[in-house]
Amino acid sequence: MAKITIYIENRPYLVDDDLTILEAAKVCGYNIPSLCTFKKGRCSLASCRVCLVKVEGERRLVPSCAYPVRDGMKISISDPSAVIARRTSVELLLSNHYYNCQACRKNGQCELLEVARRVGARPEVYVGEKTSTTYDDIAPGLVRDTSKCILCGRCIEACKDAQGIGILGFENRGFKTIVSPAGNRSFNNVPCIQCGQCTLVCPTGALMEHSEIEKLDEAFKEGKYVIVQTAPAVRAALGEEFGDPIGTNSRGKMVAALHRLGFYRVFDTNFGADLTICEEANEFVHRVITKTPGPMITSCSPGWVNYCEYYYPELLPHLSTCKSPHEMVGAIIKSYYAEKHNIDRSQICVVSIMPCTAKKFEKEREGNKVDGIADVDVVLTTRELAQIIKRSGISWEKLPSEEFDDDLIGDYSGAGVIFGVTGGVMEAALRTAYYILTSNELEPIEFTPCRGLEGIKEASLKILGNTYNVAMASGMKNAKILLDEIKEGKSKYDFIEIMGCPGGCINGGGQPYVTPLFLPKEEDNILDTYVGKRAKVLYEEDRNRKIRRSHLNPDIKKLYNDYLGEYGSKKAHKLLHTTYNPNRERYPDLKIGE
Repeated sequence: MAKITIYIENRPYLVDDDLTILEAAKVCGYNIPSLCTFKKGRCSLASCRVCLVKVEGERRLVPSCAYPVRDGMKISISDPSAVIARRTSVELLLSNHYYNCQACRKNGQCELLEVARRVGARPEVYVGEKTSTTYDDIAPGLVRDTSKCILCGRCIEACKDAQGIGILGFENRGFKTIVSPAGNRSFNNVPCIQCGQCTLVCPTGALMEHSEIEKLDEAFKEGKYVIVQTAPAVRAALGEEFGDPIGTNSRGKMVAALHRLGFYRVFDTNFGADLTICEEANEFVHRVITKTPGPMITSCSPGWVNYCEYYYPELLPHLSTCKSPHEMVGAIIKSYYAEKHNIDRSQICVVSIMPCTAKKFEKEREGNKVDGIADVDVVLTTRELAQIIKRSGISWEKLPSEEFDDDLIGDYSGAGVIFGVTGGVMEAALRTAYYILTSNELEPIEFTPCRGLEGIKEASLKILGNTYNVAMASGMKNAKILLDEIKEGKSKYDFIEIMGCPGGCINGGGQPYVTPLFLPKEEDNILDTYVGKRAKVLYEEDRNRKIRRSHLNPDIKKLYNDYLGEYGSKKAHKLLHTTYNPNRERYPDLKIGE
């Protein structure tokens, strides 16, 4: 790319020639406010009109997010007409916004209010009728409140860009315009995979996870044995909610906070990841030995499972039948753990702290029940856990570092930790599959071809003279490429890992928000690197674990010796495996009321 000279407020700056004005201004030390931009300073809609600037030679103000720079361009951000226009744009947005900020869970992280502060927007300058509101809280994972929507279009772009689905769009015209699924249906009545990527980019509280904090409060009130487990990706991001730099491992403080919140036991979902690997690797080996048509595909991402049921039901036989790790932990707590401690399993409430909104849907699946009792009762996102810690009055910065409880299912391996990043499940599975096939350990243990944040990765591994080809995809837009190859009979892979969210669970829909307006000054480029920083946390923990292979976890060994028998046993299948639904309704006519 070439360098060009632009002028901002009559001062010359040398910038790359492929930038928008918004991007170039940021490089030059100017932060122009914007509400429809969310990815690397670019926006395909230019809908909010909050980033208007004056460009010499142009008859009108231009949206800096969509206007490319050119050599010699003269830009004024502080031109009075631009200042007034930006303020007016925000005031018009506020005129159609319902002010229940105190009750809004986005309070403190609302980009609309932050931009209003920056541009000096005046309250109630424009007063009048507001667009009719739709409140959709039918789906287990997501809530949509159009009274808070500013029609920026970020969610529409995220759904198309990350997942290639396009569930959301603009409905109606003019003053009646809203963002919704087709026909203003509920998220529960369209093929939405509940991934929550839309919640990560929404600048207001118009799209949020479906909170289950009240369910947790009720379980405590009823005096149940409330047992909590946390997914590996949570420790890689929770500290961000309390001001820690992105890339901080919050495991010790997180566990200390959970102990102080009064949970009966605090377990690590990594134990379930180790259990999943043992069952899934055994399943893969069985398919290889029996020459079952491949490839086998992982099943630990509920967003991906939803996607397969909706869009590729004919490929469901390729999915591993293993439940996801937190569901396995729930099943073991309500069977093995309950029996060993003589606890009535109906009196146990299993709470999963997850980086994922789709896990809320997953826990409701019939296949994740044993004898009619759900494996998991409550799913909270990383953001919800932070909310609970904050309301409790716990001082995050004063928390000590504590360890997970070690009570029958406490230990975990490094292989379980890396489940939270794209490629991690495959790497962990290959470590154990290699052992099952050869009775030897895979060396070197770090199978680096599985690592990296590319949308699609591939690798091969030679075992006993046979070469096994594997692939990893994150985000459904990338997964579709691999799935179409399978449908067309062109797939060369034996084993495929698919993660519903780009980058894996570390970038799940329930993780802390990473938005330009609230980034630390020293991390202006973090939008390009935050997923990698979170991934590094998990790989470092794997490297520091004494045990790094799932099948060597002593608590896993004890579980099989004392209770399950062998990998893939009848009892293991009852507790740890699930079924899928190839006949999910695609487009029911049910709409939600306005």
